[in-house]
Amino acid sequence: MAENLVIVESPAKAKTIEKFLGKDYLVKSSYGHIRDLAKKEFGINIKKNYEPHYIISPDKKKIVAELKKLAQESAQVWLASDEDREGEAISWHLAEVLGIPPEKAKRIVFHEITKEAILKAIQNPRPIDQNLVNAQQARRVLDRLVGFELSPVLWKKVKPSLSAGRVQSVAVRLLVEREREVLNFNTVPVYRVVAVFEVAGSDGKITELKAELDKKFNTREETMAFLESCKVAEFVVEGVETKPVKKSPSPPFTTSTLQQEASRKYGFSVSQTMTIAQKLYEGGKITYMRTDSVNLSDLAIGTTKKAILKEFGEKYLKTRQYKTKSRGAQEAHEAIRPTYMEHSEIAGPANEKKLYELIWKRTIASQMSEALLEKTTVNIRISNRKETLVATGEVLLFDGFMRVYRESTDDENGENGSELIPPLKQGQALNMESIEAMQRFSHAPARYTEASLVKKLEELGIGRPSTFAPTISTIQTREYVVKEDRQGTIRTLDGLKLKDGKITGFIKNEKTGFEKSKLFPTDIGIVVNDFLTEHFGNIVDFNFTASVEEEFDEIADGKMVWYEMIHRFYKPFHEQVDLTQKTSSRSSGERSLGNHPETGEPVVVKIGRYGPMAQIGIANEDTKPRFARLAKGQLIETITIEEAIKLFALPRSIGDFEDAAVTVGIGRFGPYIRHKSAFYSLKKGVDDPMTVDLDRAMVIIIEKRTADLMRVIKEFDEEPELKVLNGRFGPYISFKKKNFKIPKTTDPATLSLEDCKALIAKSSNDK
Repeated sequence: MAENLVIVESPAKAKTIEKFLGKDYLVKSSYGHIRDLAKKEFGINIKKNYEPHYIISPDKKKIVAELKKLAQESAQVWLASDEDREGEAISWHLAEVLGIPPEKAKRIVFHEITKEAILKAIQNPRPIDQNLVNAQQARRVLDRLVGFELSPVLWKKVKPSLSAGRVQSVAVRLLVEREREVLNFNTVPVYRVVAVFEVAGSDGKITELKAELDKKFNTREETMAFLESCKVAEFVVEGVETKPVKKSPSPPFTTSTLQQEASRKYGFSVSQTMTIAQKLYEGGKITYMRTDSVNLSDLAIGTTKKAILKEFGEKYLKTRQYKTKSRGAQEAHEAIRPTYMEHSEIAGPANEKKLYELIWKRTIASQMSEALLEKTTVNIRISNRKETLVATGEVLLFDGFMRVYRESTDDENGENGSELIPPLKQGQALNMESIEAMQRFSHAPARYTEASLVKKLEELGIGRPSTFAPTISTIQTREYVVKEDRQGTIRTLDGLKLKDGKITGFIKNEKTGFEKSKLFPTDIGIVVNDFLTEHFGNIVDFNFTASVEEEFDEIADGKMVWYEMIHRFYKPFHEQVDLTQKTSSRSSGERSLGNHPETGEPVVVKIGRYGPMAQIGIANEDTKPRFARLAKGQLIETITIEEAIKLFALPRSIGDFEDAAVTVGIGRFGPYIRHKSAFYSLKKGVDDPMTVDLDRAMVIIIEKRTADLMRVIKEFDEEPELKVLNGRFGPYISFKKKNFKIPKTTDPATLSLEDCKALIAKSSNDK
């Protein structure tokens, strides 16, 4: 039996640490938290200073029993969970449940899993930090109280089975407010004017120079008048200004900046980025991935310096230390960086390699020289007008950090790049080749992506590095928000062009309203947000939510008693809940659209028991109202009466196939075809449920059947739940809603039932 037991929270972390410690150390995993608040009576004794009532999770009882036995047999127990509040709480729970006496429990922390860091931590153990534990408990207790008290109000006043959360509700509010900004935005057309000049160089070579007018015209008439005056105008260089510009690198990654950049560059979701980063950390490849610090250790700066000198040379080196500026920064260990800077790439899955390379490049770039550019601005006077044409360009003189890394931006509407300006001098006359005026429309504020929402939450001081990913996942799981693409429309733009003394008109098409992986609030999300904003405005107030985070920080620093902070919040909140239950009316977001043009019956849209729906008619002794579910992408706030009436044409029968009726309808997951009790999804952007015909339906049914047949490699009559299937990433075994890998060297078609069970058992043991 090993003399030392080391407990971490994940098997991957355990495997990595095992490599660095000798035979005297046994490393085991708790698989995360071993206990949580009981569901009964909130799991909190409100009358006894909000004392939490914890229970061991049913799926952790076996692990707890094993760890308890090992802890009793070991001389020392090293609690090596992560170095943040959540990790501190895991260590505290382990010490409590396993009955480890304080003199035997050694808390060790490290922000990277390297041999040096682990051995240094072993040499410098400390007691469990109760202040950090209390900060975690305060967050858990407060969120439980808010969720458990608000949810029943929503069940009664909005719709059954809804739930509310403190940070999640604020995130939804941000999305609802942005959606309304977009929907209410008044698009204004203007004409943007760009002139093209031909400039002859000393060698006789002609260079093109583009310059934009410093004014935009509101009407076609104004634009036409400008172009008319340009027919006889002279164009002269009024001034040329050249100035040097320095561009500095961005700081190393924090949790939120990594989430944002991985989203922009690779399209990773926030939770996907954190999952990949966790694997890299647990594999000893990067430092701890939950941090709001941009600080680098002296050792990291030293190894980064060596890598830069070796790879790029002295002129590319400029070491610097960044200071954390984020509101309420906590747990300020290091920024996210590679553990070994000499490794510019790693082996492993493609996404891990991508994220690692991004982290390496950002870290290296942070210690490199500024990029040096020369920016030139040319003002061009129009002889018979007050307006000025302006040409700008820049030349890269020294690439510096840009040789390695360039940060992406959230700006979707910015003009990309700069023109190269030919040599010009003041007073030089220019030969106008053409002038083009193109109609442009003002842009509504951009809807949030997962990454830009994280950025906004961080700016407001709402949440912390560990909360961004679960918050965004939760609001989507609860179906208050959907992440999806939107097709948009094609808009026709008016254009005018002056060339060779003639003005001609033309039109151009542009895509508008096209959205990629944006967050949209659903009707349920909007109605819940409006209800909470009306009755619990303080809970969804941005400043209040940020101030709560600051109070958690004070608890972590030992400056505030956690249960006193909870009490100050809970007493007025509980009274607010009681008052709302008694006095507020039911909220369904109901909106009247008018009367049916043929029957005169009222048409309304609202939240029903099963979600957003349209209703025609009112219930009385003689008639029953008719109901139809709103289609995906339709909102109660924006649907028209014509669109609502169309919904009642569904489900519609389109004929028979194989002696069975084929119908088309819209369900919870979008438009579908139904045939012989089976459902077949219509293709988004291809099939319209209002117009799809029998021929197209037959193609969809047959295609789906063929795909399903190709998916199944093998089935077993004696074990119907076990199947060998073909998946997106190759063959696998499916058993009781879980998937198991098949070795690449094994032919899946040759697997017997016993072979499959053996692979399942091996996979379970490996975990």
